[in-house]
Amino acid sequence: MPLVLLRKQKIEKIMPTDARLMTQMKLQQMKSQVASAADRMAPVAVQARDMAQDKLYVAREWAAPRLDAAAHSVEEQLAPRVSAMLSQAAAKVDPAPKGKSRSWPMFLLLAGLAVGAAGFAMYRRNSEQWTDMLKENASDASRWVSEKAHTGTQKAGEMTGKTASKTGPEADGHADKGEAQADQASNKLS
Repeated sequence: MPLVLLRKQKIEKIMPTDARLMTQMKLQQMKSQVASAADRMAPVAVQARDMAQDKLYVAREWAAPRLDAAAHSVEEQLAPRVSAMLSQAAAKVDPAPKGKSRSWPMFLLLAGLAVGAAGFAMYRRNSEQWTDMLKENASDASRWVSEKAHTGTQKAGEMTGKTASKTGPEADGHADKGEAQADQASNKLS
């Protein structure tokens, strides 16, 4: 029989050496039995796992169309009823609707008219300024074009005079035609 000694709140068991050896032998024997049982059960466990996977797949195949049908049934039959019931409850709970206020639309209309009138006044003022500016610019542009045309005519006349003196009397006829064409071109530009 083992003796029990208490030291500093520890319990120590003292066993005879024969009992220890017997316990160790029993543990070794149990280990070997458990290992052999594990070796025998491994294929059975693999087979059970494969079988469970197959059964789970079959169950999912069976359940999927039924769940889909249930979803459509709820959507087509139950949901409209619940929606109608909730709408009726909301109508019963809702206080009497207030008359719509017409002050906002009238305010927006008057504000729009004021903005439009201000815009029209600004447009009229700016349009007068623009027309004056355009008239000045147009007269400046036409003056500039006529000066350029006159300068071009003078240069053409000088060139024809120089060529006429070099070429002789035959070129005088051609020079006169050139001056006439230059005058026509300057008249068209101005």
